[in-house]
Amino acid sequence: MSDNPPVTPDFTARLQATKNSAKALSQATTDTKNRVLAALADLLEGNVDHIIEGNDDDVARGVAEGMSESLQDRLRLTPERVAGLAQAVRDIIGLPDPVGEIVRGATLANGLRISQVRVPFGVVGVIYEARPNVTVDIAALAIKSGNGAVLRGGSAAESSNRVLVGLIGEALASQGLPADAVCTIDDFGRTGANWLMAARGFVDVLIPRGSAALIDAVVTQSTVPVIETGSGVVHIFVDDSADIDNAIEIIHNAKVQRPSVCNAVETVLIHRHVAPQLLARLGARLAESGVTIHGCPVTCEHIPGATPAAADDWGREYLSLDIALRVVDDIDQAISHIDAHSTHHTESILTASVTNAERFLKEVDSAAVMVNASTRFTDGGEFGFGAEVGISTQKLHARGPMGLPELTSSKWLVRGDGHIRQ
Repeated sequence: MSDNPPVTPDFTARLQATKNSAKALSQATTDTKNRVLAALADLLEGNVDHIIEGNDDDVARGVAEGMSESLQDRLRLTPERVAGLAQAVRDIIGLPDPVGEIVRGATLANGLRISQVRVPFGVVGVIYEARPNVTVDIAALAIKSGNGAVLRGGSAAESSNRVLVGLIGEALASQGLPADAVCTIDDFGRTGANWLMAARGFVDVLIPRGSAALIDAVVTQSTVPVIETGSGVVHIFVDDSADIDNAIEIIHNAKVQRPSVCNAVETVLIHRHVAPQLLARLGARLAESGVTIHGCPVTCEHIPGATPAAADDWGREYLSLDIALRVVDDIDQAISHIDAHSTHHTESILTASVTNAERFLKEVDSAAVMVNASTRFTDGGEFGFGAEVGISTQKLHARGPMGLPELTSSKWLVRGDGHIRQ
């Protein structure tokens, strides 16, 4: 970051305006914040054509520049996806407001009354790539939790984000709150992202969402405190007691339903006792959907069209219709493999054994660990959060899908009556 040009006055002014506006938002009542969200949902539904027009411009530019199909899928907005965004905003209206919630409290022996309450962070910065849906999700969660937001959604989605942030500002203003409580810095380019990473005093916490390279850059370079979201080298282990039919459908769903997202499965580990009866059927089911299989030697014996897996396939986040399959001896080898290659996002075991299920849940160290379920369920919306800020793979403050409570800190309130410490 030392090679960056000096921060410009207009960049500083924009962050200062959001910081000032966040103070007003932090004091807003739950009813006011909910009215903002209702207005935003209405505006999204009423401006579908305008949103799609901006998004079409971004997608066309991405295609011309050789953007991968997985990124195009993340970038693209359709009327159905816009409707889903509006519904997610409405879902957040129905969630409890975390601000002011008493976490714990007590009356001390000396009569002092103390209580720990949830409060907004202040200003949340988010750096992400080619995902305009995140613009709405973050803004809605920030508004409900009383936070200002500075959004860097990347040049790939600049036209989409410009329209969306304009609608968010309109919704805020409709209820008498400052429109610039949520702002975008996309127009400052990559330099703006670097400036944001150094914006201590303006931004209270920074959350990166995107590729492993982006997340690593933010974690290593930022002077603003970071909540680390992680890439998803996601595993499913098929135990020797698993129902084969269910296993095939779960794996297919976890890979194919939306392969470009971080909770899609990337590696499947298969117990050697079920490999002969599972692999050929699984290979055929995946092939029907255009999935390329990268397999261990045993996998390649049973699936002739499989590509021999290279060493780095076991730690790869494909984000595409690719999957790695490996046959393992037992649950011990499966857990060891996960320990070695996982990004600690999501792992699932398919099994009929309660003992193995409970052992997997206890020993696997990831943000979400599942039994007999598709990894696609690791999602704030699916968990009932309305939307999500991201999926945290760190262990401080927040872990897993981040909703409203994860966008708050706390402070202690102490009530006395002339108390002095002896």
